Amino acid sequence: MSEQKKEILLNVEGLNVHYGDFHAVHDASLSIEKGSMISLIGANGAGKSTLLNAIMGINKPSSGIVTWKGEDITGLQTNAIVSKGIAMTPEGSHVFSDMTVKENLLMGSYLGKAKKNRDKNLEKVFATFPILKEKYNQLSTFLSGGQRQILAIARAIMSDAELIVCDEISLGLAPVVIKEIYASLKQICSEGVTFLLVEQEMKRCLKETEYAYVMVKGRIVMEGKCSDLPEEEVSDAYFGINRFA
Repeated sequence: MSEQKKEILLNVEGLNVHYGDFHAVHDASLSIEKGSMISLIGANGAGKSTLLNAIMGINKPSSGIVTWKGEDITGLQTNAIVSKGIAMTPEGSHVFSDMTVKENLLMGSYLGKAKKNRDKNLEKVFATFPILKEKYNQLSTFLSGGQRQILAIARAIMSDAELIVCDEISLGLAPVVIKEIYASLKQICSEGVTFLLVEQEMKRCLKETEYAYVMVKGRIVMEGKCSDLPEEEVSDAYFGINRFA
């Protein structure tokens, strides 16, 4: 019996992004199936964040197309993209430091659909991250780095997102905290949320996600099921060795 094909939520085809004369992303293509955990791996400066920002409407692509459930969303305003069901946790565990945990979470649920499902999503957040319930009325500036990252992910959940794009969630965190966060992401994924994880940490991505894209100097040079990708070849691609230079 053939394996049932999953729904494609996000599809990126031939995306190019420029900063003035600098060509930051070259003909990038990727697709994300519903209910999956996908990783985009690359060294610092590979173009990962630029690609994400183009998907999210922060950067305007010079060419190419981004579709969401078959609908062309290329170049839409970020709030319009979020309202369709895509949320992003930015690099560096960015939260509103002068707001409480409660206020940060509510900021994620200001759009129509998310506002309607606020109580349900808040229950989901507290069940997954009990620490946020404990610190609900505390200013987020007093949270640890790991707790701020958790709050950023929870804020994305509050937006009622079907796809959450996480940019460098492991950055600056202790290994035990990273392990706990990845375990939580897998739990959330099992409940129907799809993830695109953008990381520099190659080995963890190959271990924890289902499918990986490797980006070098603005180009996606390798992709495949993580279980099928030889670590040595991924490492060569990651560092731009040989045919990937």
